[in-house]
Amino acid sequence: MNFKQLLAEDDAVSPVIGVILMVAITVILAAVIGTFVLGLGDQVGQTTPQASFGFDYNGTALTVTHESGSSIDASLVNITSTVALDNSTGTQLEGPGGTTATWESITGDTEITAGSQATVLEQNANDLSSATVRVIWTSESGSNSATLQKWSGPDA
Repeated sequence: MNFKQLLAEDDAVSPVIGVILMVAITVILAAVIGTFVLGLGDQVGQTTPQASFGFDYNGTALTVTHESGSSIDASLVNITSTVALDNSTGTQLEGPGGTTATWESITGDTEITAGSQATVLEQNANDLSSATVRVIWTSESGSNSATLQKWSGPDA
């Protein structure tokens, strides 16, 4: 037996590599199709925005400021409180018991960008000092939500 001839012979290499590549492509294609059929592909575009919010409390009003991060659709962001609040014009927030409203309904803005502000007022004296206020994002489909920032009053 001639070892040099045996090592130099590569007739079967090309068909084996071809079969391996075909199997790999089939598996990848099946995984991609399966992801979208099971609905997992819909959630890819609904990732939580990365944003930072600051809070300024002056004793009767709380101003929420978008300090940095992604621009966000204002209709998808709620300001929620443990006490009833009014917007800056003195109108009670629209949610149950006046405790929640969209950023858009509070400010009239359609988009939240760095520097955007929303101000809420306490309805009863010292309510905000013991309240917890959250900035909550909800996806367009309503299937995902996340608290972007939380503020607790000095007495909370």
